[in-house]
Amino acid sequence: MQSRYFTVLGAGTSEVIEKKSRFLGLLLHAETPEEAESAVAAVRKKHYDARHNCFAYIVGEPGGSETLRAGDDGEPQGTAGRPMLEVLKGRELHNCVLVVTRYFGGTLLGTGGLIRAYTEAAQKACESAEIVEKLRGTRIRLHVSYNASGKLGYLFAWEGVTVLDTVYGADVQMDILAPEGEESALQKRIIEATDGKAEIELLDQTEIDLR
Repeated sequence: MQSRYFTVLGAGTSEVIEKKSRFLGLLLHAETPEEAESAVAAVRKKHYDARHNCFAYIVGEPGGSETLRAGDDGEPQGTAGRPMLEVLKGRELHNCVLVVTRYFGGTLLGTGGLIRAYTEAAQKACESAEIVEKLRGTRIRLHVSYNASGKLGYLFAWEGVTVLDTVYGADVQMDILAPEGEESALQKRIIEATDGKAEIELLDQTEIDLR
């Protein structure tokens, strides 16, 4: 599993004209095959009069049990869905579905022309979407002295640990996010940095947006 991954918020759209054929791209967030297939079906219903509605999606546990699918919807095999899927993979996007609708313009584009057009529509849809980096892990709450909080601040900055919240009172309460799989190692480094005087409490599993 990946503790960090990229996904899409909202929708990304595009339009590409190639020899009078219109390619309309739509990129959406989806987390399951059912959600992705439902999005594809909705596009096909909306663009019922189009020649092709091709798709690609990557959904599921990032870095784990993901489902990757692509469909050419009548275009020559490998000229639409697969290039679109490669765009998603190249941008390291997860939990998203991409549909490119083609209104035929009367001129055959050939294998190379189709691949270029579907790839361009996919890329432009990605470029227009709001892409966010997600970080998953365990929220850890620390109670430390003011002196120790300074040491931990340097440690967290050096190692790229996300500090979620800091409360100053009789001591310093710090909520941090330990990436999945790194909880034990991070606790050890905290104990070493504070000479064993940090109070450490593991809270919940959570996911945050890195902007």
